[in-house]
Amino acid sequence: MTEIKLHKAAGIDTAEITTAGVIVGFSKNDDAVKLASSLTSPEFVTECENALKTLRASDTTASVTTLTVPSQRDLLVFAVGLGTDPDLDDLRQIAGAGVRAGAGLDGVTVALPHSTNAELEAIAEGALLGAYDFTRYRKDADQPVKMINIHSTLSDVESIIERSSIIAQNVNAVRDLVNTPANDLNTESFAQYALTEAQAAGCSVHVYDLAQLYKENLAGLIAVGKGSANEPKLVRIEWNPGNAHGFTALVGKGIMFDTGGYSLKPSTAITEMKTDMGGAATILHAVITAARLELPTKVVGWMCLAENMISGTATRPDDVITYRNGISVEINNTDAEGRLVLADGLIMATDEQPDAVIDVATLTGAQMVALGERYTGIMGTDATREEVLAAAQNAGELAWGMPLPEHLKSSLKSDIADMKNTGSRYGGMLTAGLFLQRFVADTPWAHIDIAGPSFNREGAYGYTPKGATGTMMRTLVNYLEEKALEN
Repeated sequence: MTEIKLHKAAGIDTAEITTAGVIVGFSKNDDAVKLASSLTSPEFVTECENALKTLRASDTTASVTTLTVPSQRDLLVFAVGLGTDPDLDDLRQIAGAGVRAGAGLDGVTVALPHSTNAELEAIAEGALLGAYDFTRYRKDADQPVKMINIHSTLSDVESIIERSSIIAQNVNAVRDLVNTPANDLNTESFAQYALTEAQAAGCSVHVYDLAQLYKENLAGLIAVGKGSANEPKLVRIEWNPGNAHGFTALVGKGIMFDTGGYSLKPSTAITEMKTDMGGAATILHAVITAARLELPTKVVGWMCLAENMISGTATRPDDVITYRNGISVEINNTDAEGRLVLADGLIMATDEQPDAVIDVATLTGAQMVALGERYTGIMGTDATREEVLAAAQNAGELAWGMPLPEHLKSSLKSDIADMKNTGSRYGGMLTAGLFLQRFVADTPWAHIDIAGPSFNREGAYGYTPKGATGTMMRTLVNYLEEKALEN
């Protein structure tokens, strides 16, 4: 795990740098290069600026140029483009890109200038997120930077660094879970992980086993999980401090592997289905983060865990299930299983009468068709949807509000049940949201579809690695922090 060391100093003399690398920012104006850093060695700064000019280095935001200069040949310089007028998320991206470039080094010094607490927090958070790499199964991989040194003279910097570290550690924990293949992470081991980690953070945890699922009539989890040797589970995690005000419920889709069931996925779509539990991982660590930050608000997370497999006991297309709230559903597509398990979690969550419920899921390929692979789609009741969108903006995560059109509801009508589990292929992300809407009654609600943004299939960029991204965990924490400030 990468650590941050804080040094109380306004500037950094290169002679005092003990790390193998240093991260600076730079920008270009016409043909001139200007270094933006807290380095106090004029000769070194000039050498860097001249080298960047000679190399015609790009100052595009978060682009990295690695160089050395004559006066300090043993020190690698990671010069990161600042772009034009960088905002807080730009600073996250810049710090993350610089630290990621230092993979394989024992330590780097972050010499990015800052003048506010928010800027320092963004730099620290980005640096820790950028240090991540999933190397569990790779013997020859460069290990992430072990130590990050940051110099600052701001007041209360210790609490800023502590908060940034807690948030980054939990984002990176989500990334680890999503990157782990299903042969090493199943419903049983994930539930045990949740139990261990949440209790260590001061949360209470209850795991519903198969017998309890039947007792509670959790029809979706039972139907989706019946084809697997790994039994489905529902995990409830609660953070409820003595000074709590407000109550938010979080529900996460936790499909450990998704074959599509008898509506079998083609071979090109079945890979990466280990990631279909990303929603459950996200809400678990959002609750844990709330506990670690000691937020004075009540949060209950519901992890809906199952494995969607094919066997002689698996649910078939045309089967009908009836939920504990009396709604019957005709299953016309066993590959639309996420909404089936989320419905159970939403019923259980809303039965406890929270102020709002938010579900997170890698739910639809239609999300990627509509918004691409970096923007998250957010639907729900107007006020809650807008609050989640505002939290995403504050966290620097890309999200877009989507409608729940009334006219699409008719496509979910069934001839033999109250509804089908899939509707029109046009607007598939929206019909999935409309399906879930039936299970929240009058509770304020938001649905977050992270199908594309939760897993980066391209190259790493900024603080985002290739593979699992941990997206929306920071958004949920920001949302919960805002709720903790109310009343």
